[in-house]
Amino acid sequence: MRRIVAICLFSALLLIVDNSMAQRHYFPTSGEWAEKKPQELNINSQKLQEAIAFAINEESESDKNLKLAHYQSSFGREPFGYPVGPMKDRGPATGLIIYKGYIIGKWGDPHRVDLTFSVAKSFLSTTVGLAYDKGLIKSEKDLVYPYMAPIIPYEPHKLSVNKSDHLNEEDVFELFGTPHNRKITWEHLLQQTSDWEGSIWGKPDWADRPQGSSENWIKRDRNEPGTVYKYNDTRVNVLALAILNVWRKPLPQVLKEHIMNEIGASPTWRWTGYENSYIVLDGQIVQSVSGGSHWGGGLFINAYDQARFGYLTLRKGNWNGKQLISEEWIKKSRTPTAVQTNYGYMNYFLNTDKKEIPSAPESAFFHLGAGTNMIYVDEENDLIIVTRWIKNEKKAALVKMILESLP
Repeated sequence: MRRIVAICLFSALLLIVDNSMAQRHYFPTSGEWAEKKPQELNINSQKLQEAIAFAINEESESDKNLKLAHYQSSFGREPFGYPVGPMKDRGPATGLIIYKGYIIGKWGDPHRVDLTFSVAKSFLSTTVGLAYDKGLIKSEKDLVYPYMAPIIPYEPHKLSVNKSDHLNEEDVFELFGTPHNRKITWEHLLQQTSDWEGSIWGKPDWADRPQGSSENWIKRDRNEPGTVYKYNDTRVNVLALAILNVWRKPLPQVLKEHIMNEIGASPTWRWTGYENSYIVLDGQIVQSVSGGSHWGGGLFINAYDQARFGYLTLRKGNWNGKQLISEEWIKKSRTPTAVQTNYGYMNYFLNTDKKEIPSAPESAFFHLGAGTNMIYVDEENDLIIVTRWIKNEKKAALVKMILESLP
């Protein structure tokens, strides 16, 4: 009886805390986000306007035709570097500045839906966190392979081929079938330290950002999982397929139900995979999404919805009194990776030792993708900055100028 009473009291206390948070902070409703003039919040409006002008002036010089931009970049010159997912011409330099929950500045076209490149990784890692919170994954340090069934690719072209023509080919594949891959944990995948070996959706792991002599790309020795960091989108796609098999339903549905609906996101975002990333799962044809737009596909989203997601992470997973992602998972996501201390769980980039953004607090972090797309999150200053299509080397200067405008 005492234990039951204690549990009830504890639950009541949590409810009070959640309600207190909801009352203390403003949360935008669906379709609306309140704006305030800078002077209402004691912000230097001249400095803020100078920051906005800077963001517009320092727009990325990459071609707005993202297919052309792809082939003009190092991505297009990689082995197997051709896109296999949809792409969309991008819009102008765009952004939002949100202080104490209110929009105090904006530029460009925040309603425009554009690719957000590797910011999608933060949405992907969130689906892993939701699985953790619901007990579908017991621990992020668990080996991944015990959670995996054989993958059945959807390959309708094989239906017209005589089975004897591919008698020695397997009709399924194992994501973690090799001795090396069986040592990989969920955390290794989240921190990009797995060194997973193999090929998925026609993209070999060695073909993504290959380093050193081409003679060693394929035959090199594997690093022990957890010992070496390597940003690699093939392995990100492995995580997407792995967590899809845990949820047993499309990840966009998981994200929509548990996160985007709850934070009042618009109905305009879409999360896609590739033209060949379909599997048969529980009798249904399901697309495995990508964790970025390296080869096309990924997350199409507007700046307001990016800001809502950033605001959720600012509030440690709590939205208007409801804990959507556990604070524990947010803390894990923001914990530095031992061998890459400016990186947490994808794609939480950390300001460790203030190296990336010297003017910002060390506790600040940002969801970052090519373009450059950035959602800057700053608890100490109660600040969110969404900036899209700015030169990567100018993002730190933009943050500095905005911080200098605050009280």
